[in-house]
Amino acid sequence: MECRLGCGACCIAPSISSAIPNMEQGKPAGVRCVQLNDDNLCRLFGQPERPQVCLDFKPCSIVCGDSNEVALVNLNELERNT
Repeated sequence: MECRLGCGACCIAPSISSAIPNMEQGKPAGVRCVQLNDDNLCRLFGQPERPQVCLDFKPCSIVCGDSNEVALVNLNELERNT
């Protein structure tokens, strides 16, 4: 599955414990990453500063569903359960 441009759920729902540029302590769950632009696109996509956890995330239909809203619900649920 290809990532849906403008979704951003994976940049909002999960906590990220590794440093992100301008978020050196990472980010808590449910907090929008500062690197997510107004169009819900990652400013670090393809850049060496992008955290490994972000590089490792692979979109799939089970997690991302068929809409941005479903992806956010599913990722929030996964975050709560981990």
